[in-house]
Amino acid sequence: MSEKMKTAVFTDIGQIELEECNRPEAKGNKALVKIDACAICTWEQRVYTGVNKVEFPFIGGHEIAAHIVALGENVNKEEWAVGDKVVVGATLQCRNCFFCKSGNSQSCDHFNHSAHLEGMPHKGMGGLSEYMLVSPDCMFKYDKVTPQEAAIIEPVSCVVHSVEAAQVQMGDMVLVIGCGIMGLLHVEIASRQGASVIVSDVNEERLKIAKSMGAKYTVNPKKENLAERVMEITKGIKAQVIFDTTPIASVVEDAFQCVSNTGKIVLYSSIHPAKKVPFDPGWMHSKSIQMIGTANSNDRDFVRAARMVSEGVIDTKPFISEVYEKEDIKAAFESAVQGDKFRVVVNF
Repeated sequence: MSEKMKTAVFTDIGQIELEECNRPEAKGNKALVKIDACAICTWEQRVYTGVNKVEFPFIGGHEIAAHIVALGENVNKEEWAVGDKVVVGATLQCRNCFFCKSGNSQSCDHFNHSAHLEGMPHKGMGGLSEYMLVSPDCMFKYDKVTPQEAAIIEPVSCVVHSVEAAQVQMGDMVLVIGCGIMGLLHVEIASRQGASVIVSDVNEERLKIAKSMGAKYTVNPKKENLAERVMEITKGIKAQVIFDTTPIASVVEDAFQCVSNTGKIVLYSSIHPAKKVPFDPGWMHSKSIQMIGTANSNDRDFVRAARMVSEGVIDTKPFISEVYEKEDIKAAFESAVQGDKFRVVVNF
């Protein structure tokens, strides 16, 4: 008779409940991991609120810290052992398309949040469960930090990818718009690249946190004109790199006023609701402006993010706003969707 496990299942908009199902068994080139903690990303929050459309029932969760409890017979035993602490990521790429094969699996042509993972009772990313089957391709070792801190490694990996896509250089003036968890991680990582970081947010408390994480300048656009302040700070040159971490279309237009000649604007966040933004192609051409979209992360990003968090280069403790047990999954989501937290983490 199969062992059982609990998994949290979205059954409708605003509805999530624990369901008992069969626990999968490690076999072939798959490891069975016991999930210790899973953070609730804005992606899952939007499933809960109905902004992201999925087919119910659906299993969310992709910011995952776990440990290996069993190895399939074909898993490389020199690299992996029962007890290894791992973060699980990069599970949604097909690993077969042109983009995956050319080292850009974060932009996989078949990236699918609603895939049906082996061993799971329903479609979805699977991290809000007690156990899951994982290919070694999708496991990345961590140590020295708690599972709750390690659950934030996935967001860190996405920001590592973003900062590298922008090719932030030592001495750059960087503007980060938005001081949510992703904005603050951009502050930390860009400042460690040798950039001088300006942050913009209407929340004074979060501006203070940004300062403590390495921001040199803070701007509240409700109280000051952002473009004028950036001109003043940079002595008229403006910012070489701008990271827009907000979901608001009009903020993209604000960024146009703040970018320097030869500068880059990185659209880190998805835009909700989706809306077109007008721009002047002549200006973009004449000033050599680059617009870059970035989403997700790849294996290389995960390896380095796991190392940075394990070694304390990036401290993820400040981003853990609340921790809930799996039995309180609905309360965890109700808290997360209030929008006043960084990450709510669920222990499994």
